[in-house]
Amino acid sequence: MKFAVLVAILADELEEKAIDVARKTGAGGVTILDARGIGGEEKKTFFGLTYEGSQSVLIFVLEKKLSLAVMKALRDELDLKSHSKGVVFTMPLEHIAGIDLGQVARFEERIKDEL
Repeated sequence: MKFAVLVAILADELEEKAIDVARKTGAGGVTILDARGIGGEEKKTFFGLTYEGSQSVLIFVLEKKLSLAVMKALRDELDLKSHSKGVVFTMPLEHIAGIDLGQVARFEERIKDEL
């Protein structure tokens, strides 16, 4: 069984929509981290205060094929091609422990349906 980590680093305002899109596409649980980033652009200031937009980091552990489907859905639904409000990428997992057995069962059912 092959798994991947899908990481989505998004503007805070996209967090809930991203989770909804991922779930509709078949993702289960997600780990959410608060973050802030430094981009290549000059920072915005207002009365001497610097505003750095906050971001959310969403981490999913998914079956490899599902991770690609979720990544494409996030890209399309959040319009990440034309707006630089986030980035989504996957990384292969070599070893994993502690994964929810329900997720493994859903993966097995999808495989059976495809055969």
